[in-house]
Amino acid sequence: MKGSITVNSTLQFLGAADTVTGSRYLVTTPSARVLVDCGLFQGYKVLRERNRAAFPVPPDSIDAVVISHAHLDHSGYLPALVRDGFRGPIFATEGTAGLSRIMLPDSAHLLEEEARFAARHKWSKHPTPRPLYTTADAQRALERFHAVRFDKPQRIAGELDAVLSRAGHILGASTVQLRLGSGRTLQFTGDLGRSADPLMRPPATRQDASIVVAESTYGDRQHSADDSEVVLADVIRRVGARGGVVLIPAFAVGRTETVLLHLSRLRDRHEIPDIPIFINSPMAVDVAELYRRHPEEHRIGDDEINRIYRLPTAVQSVDESKLLNLRGGPMVIISASGMLTGGRILHHLAAYGSDHNNAIVLTGFQAGGTRGAALLAGAGTLRIFGRDVPIRAEVVNLDSLSAHADANEMLTWMKTATTAPEIVYVTHGEPTAADTLRARIVRELGWHARVPEHLETVPIG
Repeated sequence: MKGSITVNSTLQFLGAADTVTGSRYLVTTPSARVLVDCGLFQGYKVLRERNRAAFPVPPDSIDAVVISHAHLDHSGYLPALVRDGFRGPIFATEGTAGLSRIMLPDSAHLLEEEARFAARHKWSKHPTPRPLYTTADAQRALERFHAVRFDKPQRIAGELDAVLSRAGHILGASTVQLRLGSGRTLQFTGDLGRSADPLMRPPATRQDASIVVAESTYGDRQHSADDSEVVLADVIRRVGARGGVVLIPAFAVGRTETVLLHLSRLRDRHEIPDIPIFINSPMAVDVAELYRRHPEEHRIGDDEINRIYRLPTAVQSVDESKLLNLRGGPMVIISASGMLTGGRILHHLAAYGSDHNNAIVLTGFQAGGTRGAALLAGAGTLRIFGRDVPIRAEVVNLDSLSAHADANEMLTWMKTATTAPEIVYVTHGEPTAADTLRARIVRELGWHARVPEHLETVPIG
């Protein structure tokens, strides 16, 4: 155990305690200090500013990090943590480690590009805008990764063991069970997938645990019962008939693969017109190859996996991306990011968002403070690259494509263990979602549950 820290075992909520992003949970025991997840805060500016604040504990006092999955709100702060002094191992599944080798350098590259763009166009309040971290920082973080297998106990630090079990959601995603030397256990859901996800295998059943830390992204709602393929086909037929462009903001990891799966099936059944489909995300192309190497995590067979990647035209270079903005419709463009927080999709949104013949299809949860959330709320303009862009395109919310378990699915999963936990801490959700799920856990399961506060520390025995 590094540094001088308390001998009592505690859990501190360093993120995701009052928001749906920034997952960071610090477990301190007499022999070790371990961080579960190390994510970026996204959305509202007041949350994003936490990324620039000093980490709540000295990074060099942390013995190890365990990452539930590779999405940046769970892993994206790792380069900054390593830069600022963390020198321990980072444990994750093979799939998560592989995705991180793609996503962390990409995140750093985008941060560097945004800083250069802000400096060039002078729309930052800082005279010399600097990225949160650099590509070199990301590479140093990747050197600390140690891949572990699903369901195989792994000594993490001190007397702490971890077991990572399949969570569905995306490639490599896991729940994290920490076993303390005292015999007590904590289980973190990470982001729990859906039992009927069309692409990924369902989550493993819940393990018995003294304490559960559960996400609540969809804690106050159920996913739409609409058939995703029916809705998607209708949009593409309608927009294609008027010569428009269908923009599909989609996370390059997980969501893009699911969208392509549905489009491939629709094209095979001749339910959508034969219009061009582009993937404008070099990262998504790299991710596709990684997904191919892990068929054991897929619900579908190798033949269909290979077929969905033959459907679109992959756009790699910046020049090719710019040409799409001059091409016009009819066409479909799938590009990151899924909540319109950055990436090439913003250039397409600036080019096509003001035309009522076009459509923007949102494919999952939109965190408060993001452009995606603003679109859902009916925003008539969006601030993009320092200017206000009018939005006249049709906006379609395809919530049924989400890879997160909804409230009913969360409760069903919780009941799969043989014993009830002493307490469930409900995190990783907007305030209403988190409190709604808390109330349902208390009312329907009869368990003790509460929503922790940001930076709160609780005893874990």
